[in-house]
Amino acid sequence: MAGKLDADEIDRALSELSGWELSPDRTAIERSYKFKNFSAAWAFLSRCALLAEKMDHHPDISNSYSSVRISLTSHDAGGLTDRDFRMARAINGLD
Repeated sequence: MAGKLDADEIDRALSELSGWELSPDRTAIERSYKFKNFSAAWAFLSRCALLAEKMDHHPDISNSYSSVRISLTSHDAGGLTDRDFRMARAINGLD
């Protein structure tokens, strides 16, 4: 299990990460995406799913037509870990 980050580590990691925001309860990082249509959103979701399997991370993802919302947290650690920020950076590389 990865070690849970403290508040300073979270703030530092988030400051280096484009497009993501801290959840109100500070236990996850989140990002929303908007695509041209459902097919483009679904293609992005598919790439995220393959990436998540490769990285052994299972994000919370929601989709509504052309919108995608991703939330990352390490449930086994009870909050944010370096693994969540690595996953976010990898997702950023998809768009």
